[in-house]
Amino acid sequence: MSDVSVIGLGAMGSALAAALLKSGLSVTLWNRSPAKAEALVAKGAVAAESVKDAVEASKLVVACLLVYDTVYEAFEPAKDALAGRTLVNLTNGTPAQAREMAQWAATRGADYLDGGIMAVPPMIGQAEALILYSGAHTAFEAHGKPLGALGAARYLGDDAGLAPLHDIALLTAMYGLFSGVTHAFALTGSEKVPAEKFLPMLSNWLGAVMTWLPDMARRIDSGDYRSDVVSNLEMQAAAFDNFIAASEGQGVSSELIAPMFELLKKAVASGYGDADQASLVEMIRTRWCGLLGFPF
Repeated sequence: MSDVSVIGLGAMGSALAAALLKSGLSVTLWNRSPAKAEALVAKGAVAAESVKDAVEASKLVVACLLVYDTVYEAFEPAKDALAGRTLVNLTNGTPAQAREMAQWAATRGADYLDGGIMAVPPMIGQAEALILYSGAHTAFEAHGKPLGALGAARYLGDDAGLAPLHDIALLTAMYGLFSGVTHAFALTGSEKVPAEKFLPMLSNWLGAVMTWLPDMARRIDSGDYRSDVVSNLEMQAAAFDNFIAASEGQGVSSELIAPMFELLKKAVASGYGDADQASLVEMIRTRWCGLLGFPF
């Protein structure tokens, strides 16, 4: 028996296996393309002949594959070997997919943890790597050492869908930020301002903006969007028109920022002109649109 079996040896799966080996754990590997295991075998891992052999080799099985369909396909020959084991699925997916796979694992007698990796492969095994987990709490507690070897492990609850929910939420926040940053660099670059020269000003501004988030979170949790509003949506919508005009005037596409302008205009038209920007979170919760009278 080995301590951990790792199924899937892409860039991330290989990084996970390497971190486990580095922590002193014994590791069994399986990958559809056996050649990908060679470098890890040279470091002490054992390559299994089949996915069934890999599952049977360890009480803890970590899967990191392309999509959830790939996980089902890979484990089909080993589904009866999962009984009494813990399956940790670190494949990127949706909350609904995680909950469905938790049920699939339970019918096969396995404990299930779903995970969201907030790191790139070179970060795995370091304290800066955050890995979110949700699902069977007893399994999370029982396998603290190997999970901790991969990065800072954070348990979010017994609902398997919570890890992918937080994973996607964090990533969408990142991409939203990157969209604005990309547009900003394009604007300044239209006048040949070097990106590295503009960067310090941009970084300081974004740091200042981050200090507004606690108030935004408070308003969202309380539902209070209209008291002590400093910059209401009507004011922002009026100013945003200049963002679009300036971008087009500089020969920069407004496609990254135009959706926010449309949302602001709809919010104002629906009677939310005096509300704080935090109220937009209600606007995009489509299940509430009918109650809010918001014209989607």
